[in-house]
Amino acid sequence: MPRIDLIALNCRYSHSCLALFYVRRELEHNLAAVTASLRQFTINDPYYSTLLKIGGSDAHALFFSVYIWNGPYVERLVRDLAKIRPERSMVLGGPQAAVLTSLPGCCTVVEGEIEGVGDRFYQDLAAGSLRPHYRAEAGRPFPSPYRPDDFTGQLRHRQVYYESSRGCPFHCAYCLSSVQQGVRRKEPALVEQELAGILPFAPRIIKFVDRTFNDQPERALAIWRWLAARPEPTRFHFEIAPDRFSEEMFAMLAEVPPGRFQFEIGIQSTNPATLAAIHRGMDVAVALANVRRLVALSTVHLHVDLILGLPFETRESFRHSLNQVFSLGADHIQMGLLKVLPTTPMREKVEEYGLVYCAEPPYEILATRWLPQTELAELYALGECLEAFHNNRYFSSLWRYLRQSREEPYQFFEGLLAVCRKHGFFELAVTQELLARMLLELARGRADRSLFLELLRYDWLCCGHRFLPPFLEERPLADLRAELRASLPPSMSGIYDMRARSEFLKRGVFLNLSGRAMAAIGLEGAGPGSVLCFQPRLAAGDDRRPRVLTLPVPAREEEQNVSADHA
Repeated sequence: MPRIDLIALNCRYSHSCLALFYVRRELEHNLAAVTASLRQFTINDPYYSTLLKIGGSDAHALFFSVYIWNGPYVERLVRDLAKIRPERSMVLGGPQAAVLTSLPGCCTVVEGEIEGVGDRFYQDLAAGSLRPHYRAEAGRPFPSPYRPDDFTGQLRHRQVYYESSRGCPFHCAYCLSSVQQGVRRKEPALVEQELAGILPFAPRIIKFVDRTFNDQPERALAIWRWLAARPEPTRFHFEIAPDRFSEEMFAMLAEVPPGRFQFEIGIQSTNPATLAAIHRGMDVAVALANVRRLVALSTVHLHVDLILGLPFETRESFRHSLNQVFSLGADHIQMGLLKVLPTTPMREKVEEYGLVYCAEPPYEILATRWLPQTELAELYALGECLEAFHNNRYFSSLWRYLRQSREEPYQFFEGLLAVCRKHGFFELAVTQELLARMLLELARGRADRSLFLELLRYDWLCCGHRFLPPFLEERPLADLRAELRASLPPSMSGIYDMRARSEFLKRGVFLNLSGRAMAAIGLEGAGPGSVLCFQPRLAAGDDRRPRVLTLPVPAREEEQNVSADHA
């Protein structure tokens, strides 16, 4: 049988499409003579170039995986491809394939899991007589579809997706998983066996696509323990329910190597009426307490989600949710828009909830009974501001101070948003310097302006810079270095000896902070007016942040010892 091209239109190059590998496996299992070639593009590639590359193939049939984000792109492609070779079959599968409405006659839609497609589909494919529609049976096994050569070919430099379960214990009204029944899980031993075939290739990250990985805590714990003990440097990403943790899980996560795991935690809202309306059964108090405990461990990267535009969510209730979530101290806070997806229970409630949404995928919400379009747009802009300033590693001590001072996060970002609009921030290329300038502008009207500036300087140098930008510099850093050169003792235990003193002063970047600023960044015991030394790390790795040493005030000889070493 001639070749079949399996085509994915991903969001970005680093992504991969797990579905294509499943389809390849089933094609080769059911059609012995088939040659299935994987071809991965992105929706950001030039359209005409992509059309010519796909259209110029001599493949007998083209298979497309269709999702919310690429549905319109695929629909446009297949219409134009049908003009190039109208006799060639095109097969569309995936969660959004069935809702495409403008497909040419040479297209076939497969609904459901590829493992459940019957023999008739493969017979028709081989005979060149595909019908317009096939429906697959659910409940079949779904073994890992990868082959060793995938990791040196298609998956080289890409994220690897892995599925240890299908289905979700939740039935959230906005989610496509709400129309599926039950959860099917692989046994931990099988998960370990399949991953043991992947990990020797040391992919940079493996993303588990399970909708709620820890819905069975004991199973999740067994897999985590096995992964944490592996020698490979691979990171693992999991979608987690925040109220499904055991004490054994916390104990294990306290010992996991930092950076090995990252969790995506869907809180969505802390409004009880909203959670009830979307059928999200969650104990909010337990969920928030558990996230705080995870943050305190400092071993897991945490990404927390809120959804904007859910039923019964007013501006004030969303404000409360955002304030609660910000107080947790997660690394990343995502304020996503509700997507009113076809076939979901949320789509059936459009009139009851007064939902107004975009006509084209991904069907973003525009207004609800509780949030007029103007208010929803304002909250969306606030989320864009939060995304730009918070969801990076630039201002860690500033956000720590904001949480400790109990200043309302919503009000803070509302003020920052006003500053950004005044200066045309959203029309400019976002850089760390631009972000710092906007925060400096915000600080001008604050009573704690001096402390605010100290924290901005500290955060800037913590990012590995050796100089302060002029707008942050109170006095040249070189002046402080010169003072230290004259006042530091010949040696400091644990820091340098007489021979290394000159190199220490040459390599270090020094910053003088007030006692209040030292306390704000967690160095209360250092004493007022201490000096920080930022030393570049010698070891290679993802963490380029310098090593920070606290030095005593030079004038006080009795304190000429290092008070702390803060990595």
